[in-house]
Amino acid sequence: MKSLTIIANIKAKPDQIEFVKTELLKLIDLTRSEKGCLDYILHQDNNNPSHFLFYENWESKQFLQEHLQSDHLKEYVKNTKNSVEEFSINEMTLLK
Repeated sequence: MKSLTIIANIKAKPDQIEFVKTELLKLIDLTRSEKGCLDYILHQDNNNPSHFLFYENWESKQFLQEHLQSDHLKEYVKNTKNSVEEFSINEMTLLK
């Protein structure tokens, strides 16, 4: 079975960049320890520091769904509710 790749784009409000970055960094170790997490890698755009991107790989969609219901992710969403300008998730499948 192929793993599920997730590209999550987060755009912080210009005056909230450092706060959002701090909150995103808190997710990394907790998420990497979750069952089914293969990769959870955070990037920040070199030309637009308000743009963050998570590159994630999960063993299955079920493990992704469990992650989306995790307490630490719910806490992140609550904490950054007024700090994030835009958020999107793309579910991807490796072709070759």
